[in-house]
Amino acid sequence: MTGRRVVVFSSATELGPVLVNLVMSRANKALSSGAGCFSLGLSGGSLVSILSKELPQVPNLDCSQWLVGFCDERLVSFDNPESTYGLYKNQLFSKINIPEDQVLAINPSLPVSECAEDYACKLSKAFKTEQMPVFDMLLLGMGPDGHTCSLFPDHPLLQEKQKTVAPITDSPKPPPQRVTLTLPMVNAARCVVFVSTGGSKASVLKQVLEGGEGPLLPAALVKPTQGELFWLVDEPAAVSLSLEVERPGPGAKL
Repeated sequence: MTGRRVVVFSSATELGPVLVNLVMSRANKALSSGAGCFSLGLSGGSLVSILSKELPQVPNLDCSQWLVGFCDERLVSFDNPESTYGLYKNQLFSKINIPEDQVLAINPSLPVSECAEDYACKLSKAFKTEQMPVFDMLLLGMGPDGHTCSLFPDHPLLQEKQKTVAPITDSPKPPPQRVTLTLPMVNAARCVVFVSTGGSKASVLKQVLEGGEGPLLPAALVKPTQGELFWLVDEPAAVSLSLEVERPGPGAKL
């Protein structure tokens, strides 16, 4: 890991443009390196509305060489409001020029274990590797219990070492059946960005970033082995932090 950066914004509104600027910066870096594509893993929650608002406003936005996957997904049909892919399809993908075959979605008609295997195969094929696929960037959220992706506290999935994608049938947060990237897959990424906003996240954010009693929460286990780690948070979420943070002004670039 090249070091963790904790960046605090006065509001989620101020955070959005800086997040999208960071996405564009890493996209340009990947494409200028001759990689042929920029691979981005998306999460649901507040990220959907932030990206859907800010990304289409980027001047001359070109997503034709982007490869988009999902950090986790609920095993529901795409027209279900719980479907992360469905939300992005309606709110974002329809506004940008990303080819449909470069968005990697699960097959929700499969049983959950087969669905996870099928998604792992899709990733391997898209990344043209039989090893661990490496995303250029993953955008993550964090629940009030410290979970990220569909990796929940005290869950056996936290011990998974081999799989890139795993099924979960007993999610403590409904719906119970989901497909998720595993910790080794998340920690292989070149850049991981957490976005966490709101006062309800304050106590768990302090525990994740500063430590506390008991086992580490899932979000605290995200430590990219070779990549960057950003935490972009607003003032209400950061209110309990005592560690040193960055507070950039409006229009800042990371």
